[in-house]
Amino acid sequence: MSWWGKVVGGAFGMMLGGPLGALLGAALGHKFDKGLSYFSELGRGSAKAGKADKVEIERIQSAFFTATFSVMGCVAKTDGHVTNDEIAVAQQVMDQMQLTSEQRQMARNLFNQGKQPNFPLEAVVTQFRNECQRRVNLRRMFLEVQLLAAYADGEMKIAERQLLIRIAELLGLSLREFQAIERIFEATYQFRQSSSQSGYGGQQGRQRRADVHSEAGIAAAYRLLDVSATASDDEVKRAYRRMMSRNHPDKLVSKGLPEEMMRLATEKTQEIKSAYEQIKRVRGIA
Repeated sequence: MSWWGKVVGGAFGMMLGGPLGALLGAALGHKFDKGLSYFSELGRGSAKAGKADKVEIERIQSAFFTATFSVMGCVAKTDGHVTNDEIAVAQQVMDQMQLTSEQRQMARNLFNQGKQPNFPLEAVVTQFRNECQRRVNLRRMFLEVQLLAAYADGEMKIAERQLLIRIAELLGLSLREFQAIERIFEATYQFRQSSSQSGYGGQQGRQRRADVHSEAGIAAAYRLLDVSATASDDEVKRAYRRMMSRNHPDKLVSKGLPEEMMRLATEKTQEIKSAYEQIKRVRGIA
């Protein structure tokens, strides 16, 4: 049974306690009050180690889903009101995840909980970080999804940025790491815009001829790979491999990314590949 099946069946009430468990329970109409006792029992004894590992991943998937949509609601409400664009972004994420009607309703319930003035942001993000443990790439992706909410109306307001910096801090990410994630996020958006304007993403026969000559597109491609335009070919290749490894969907799912979010990670890797291919053509790399 998947993490979602167990959530619907109420089994996660025995595993996911704390503020995330409270949010999840409220979103589903369940009362989760048994904390992590079930997981603790599974972790005792080597004979149960395999089952405990599976439960751990499922628990992280549940925590990721719960924290993602509730914190997104909090970010959207930062400036005092939630815009139609911000609601549309939340719906877009749900669409990309291809959520079932039940999952979409839970996501909306979590989003609405995040908008409440008494939403326990610090407790929620802190618990999510603890659930992820050393899985830093999960924490990075979580922050990228929150950036989507902040940029929903085309710009990030000062209050939203300050909140995201605080969220990054709670996730154990430094200001420098936040700035790097923000820079790559902005580059991804600009690369996507440049590509769509040049016909990129249409029929393969076009071969993206226009974007080869787009200075803005090339600049965004380098920033997306987080590498300088003056870097050597070998440095560009290493940057590409590093970004692909960091964002590989299968790796992220194996670490606790909900399978429903695999499509988001897949789209990210496709954009990384596209940026690298564009740079290769401009440089004449075989």
